[in-house]
Amino acid sequence: MRKSLALVSLAVTSMVALAFLIPLALVVRQLAEDRALADAERLAGALTPVLAITSDPATVNQALLSTAGRVAVHLASGEVVGVPVATDEQLRTAREQGLASTVPVAAGYVHLQPVLLDGGRVAVVEAFVPRAALSQGVAKAWLALGGVAIAVVLGSVLVADRLGARVVRASTALAEGARRMGQGDLATRVTPSGPPELLDAGAAFNRMADRIGQLVANEREILADLSHRLRTPLTALRLDSETLGQDPGANRVRQAVHALEREVNELIRAARRELDDPDGGRCDAAQVVHDRLVFWSALADDQQRLWNLRGTERPAPVPLSRSDLAAAMDAVLGNVFRHTPEGVGFVVALFRRPDHVVIVIEDAGPGIEDREAALRRGSSGAGSTGLGLDIARRAAESTGGSLVVDRGPLGGTRVQLRLVPADEPV
Repeated sequence: MRKSLALVSLAVTSMVALAFLIPLALVVRQLAEDRALADAERLAGALTPVLAITSDPATVNQALLSTAGRVAVHLASGEVVGVPVATDEQLRTAREQGLASTVPVAAGYVHLQPVLLDGGRVAVVEAFVPRAALSQGVAKAWLALGGVAIAVVLGSVLVADRLGARVVRASTALAEGARRMGQGDLATRVTPSGPPELLDAGAAFNRMADRIGQLVANEREILADLSHRLRTPLTALRLDSETLGQDPGANRVRQAVHALEREVNELIRAARRELDDPDGGRCDAAQVVHDRLVFWSALADDQQRLWNLRGTERPAPVPLSRSDLAAAMDAVLGNVFRHTPEGVGFVVALFRRPDHVVIVIEDAGPGIEDREAALRRGSSGAGSTGLGLDIARRAAESTGGSLVVDRGPLGGTRVQLRLVPADEPV
């Protein structure tokens, strides 16, 4: 922006300077010509009293010494004093008309001044103006005008650059605040500065940030309240499960109820953590993946599904809360159990890349026919809500990563959660 403003100022000021400079240059040249011709008229007029007094060539020659050889006198007797420049035709015309005139000659101009003497005689005084005298001082004047124009242009560019720097600083600060807000820093605020428009934009940005923070806080409060309200029916369900006896089916029901209760408690704790520390959403992806596989392994064993887990031996910190990553894992793993026949195996692997932590969930089922439709929120060809992959996608994109769905080596669907790693370990 600073460069653009400087270029615009340079172009506009240059055009204005040229609009004034060219006419002034022409005026200066015309003034120099007029001054030179006026000097010639003055010199010729200075000899008129001398000729009125005497026609003695010696006396006239003495008067010509102060003219530096630029003046010649054609006496009425035909004798010439000085060095003549005008042609005979020009002299004859001057005598016949009796009017002063300035006529061009080979080396410049000559001013002819007829002088009427007694007895009707006419003498002619010619004052020569060399061509160089017509432009005397013009070059210096043009240089001075050019220097002034350059100074004005440079000064305007400097002022425009300073004004542009002020605008750029204000807009850069506003853009940086918006960038941090987009990265999830809801505490970002800007100090309004710059012209009135940017002051209004900065104030509007701060109001928007306050409003977003309030909405997010309200949303987390609602999440915590809703999760807390689930405790009552969960307690009743847990008590009922205790009366089912000790057979394997009853044990699985009790385990599921306890797991559901743990998830609800985790939701409440996660919501409270977000309220108390909105920037603390970090977790160890390896630990979360391992825990979710432990949870789903009981159902997998019951359905005789072969499963394999790799890559969770070392920590893999990601800027995502444990509950969000667990929800994403449960959504994808739930699709495996929901949309593939019993006995179909699956593999979960975690890979660490320099710029990504990749969680791969792959099954040996029939795969997804329309992968693009499966990624659209609410779209499902198998009778489900169509929200599972969208939950996983939003979790990955919240870290700056992405979700990729394709067909894997096992022949079925392969879902890759690509998460940007956290800067600090959890």
